Amino acid sequence: MSTPARKRLMRDFKRLQQDPPAGISGAPQDNNIMLWNAVIFGPDDTPWDGGTFKLTLQFTEDYPNKPPTVRFVSRMFHPNSVIDRSLLCDPNANSPANSEAARMFSENKREYNRRVREIVEQSWTAD
Repeated sequence: MSTPARKRLMRDFKRLQQDPPAGISGAPQDNNIMLWNAVIFGPDDTPWDGGTFKLTLQFTEDYPNKPPTVRFVSRMFHPNSVIDRSLLCDPNANSPANSEAARMFSENKREYNRRVREIVEQSWTAD
């Protein structure tokens, strides 16, 4: 069945293949245009540098008016659980989804960075 959301996702996928953004890749899962696998590469010169983080994106028929549900498959230690790379480098500790990470980011940056490096190293071997 070809719906407006599915047509839009096909166009978006073609565009993504023709002009991929730096540090991000994604594709539909098992011929299901409504469920995607994605990977975010940790930005250079940040504690996330060198990490490869897997995500899933579940789209609905309301796309693009409603964003997909995005979930990290890889372990994550971050105050905000979002795909936006600028938040990956510059978290918003005032609106945390992970209160432990937010507290550590605000109160003990050295320990926060150490925990992030652990997550980065785990991203190299995790399924």
